[in-house]
Amino acid sequence: MPTTSHQPAADPVAARSAPSGAAEREQIMAVAETLVLGYGLHPADIARIPEGTATDNYAVVDETGQRHFAKVYRTREHLDLERASVELSEYAADGGVATARATRTREHELIETRGRLPMSVWSYVPHTETAEGNLRGAKWAAVGTAMGRLHNRLAAHPAAAPTLEPGAAVCDVAAARDRFERLVQAYQGRPGLGEFETWALQAARERQAILGEVERTLSSLPQLTVQILHGDTAGPNVLFQDHEVAAIVDFRPPAPGYLAWEIARLGCDPQSVLENSAESWLTGYTDLTLAYRDANPKAPADDLTSSLRVGCAAMLCSAFPLSVPIERPHIIDAALEAYGRVRHEAALLLLHRLPAMEEALRDALG
Repeated sequence: MPTTSHQPAADPVAARSAPSGAAEREQIMAVAETLVLGYGLHPADIARIPEGTATDNYAVVDETGQRHFAKVYRTREHLDLERASVELSEYAADGGVATARATRTREHELIETRGRLPMSVWSYVPHTETAEGNLRGAKWAAVGTAMGRLHNRLAAHPAAAPTLEPGAAVCDVAAARDRFERLVQAYQGRPGLGEFETWALQAARERQAILGEVERTLSSLPQLTVQILHGDTAGPNVLFQDHEVAAIVDFRPPAPGYLAWEIARLGCDPQSVLENSAESWLTGYTDLTLAYRDANPKAPADDLTSSLRVGCAAMLCSAFPLSVPIERPHIIDAALEAYGRVRHEAALLLLHRLPAMEEALRDALG
């Protein structure tokens, strides 16, 4: 099975622009053809879902009225990894985890590769919203329960058994320091910075100034659990029906990583951090960890009590999206700029309040 380092998951990938009208019609025709030939599904309606990042996603209604979700891969280069991702999702579903089910092709394959488009087809999960910016009330405990069940199942995955690794290694502070230095130099070498670029330069300098504090924060971490994870438990990949988790979707290939980081990545969703008072957010995060512990009682207590520290450090060591104007200027839009500001502010807030928040979380967990 493919593996990666134990560092936190890669930064979010921005969605590419929607295709033009003619290209979109051609793509939908190709989707319809692949559905018929590869799956024996005859579509009555196909509509593009704009949330896709690394894939082009479509809502499909077949001739019987049944709904499906079609995921079109933009390249055939890494289909082996995409197949491993689907297999991990199926493994989770077989263990009772709430997730979408992949539909097998006529040849009983998880991904159709012989037609015009490489594609996977999934059971359609109706939902009203994702977890991004929407963690409040009973949803905190629902997310904790769903993630606990997921991690409990993935701990038994044959690719790697859970181990204990030094918590301080969750982030490479030296590498982060070098990256921010290069980023600052790149911005300083540019004439006439725009508004977001000016802000990103200032934010990068702020990160440089506090990396020593981040390093000290990490040095006090105990050994933490490393095991097979979902790989991308961001808010958009957790789907809610009312106050219950309907599905966790978009798995990555099975790879070991820090359990505490995956808990924090969802629980410390920047928008949720900032849109609640500090006390309300901490109450919610505590509800998440308590529900998680009930669903995954084998998880060491240190993984839960250290998750805030891990999440805060990982966000502060990440250069995304401050680096986007330098490295990928073509993907900048208003939403990405707003996300960058929110993520930076949320990380600084967590660092400032970390001692008090950790103490309260530790007391609640007993």
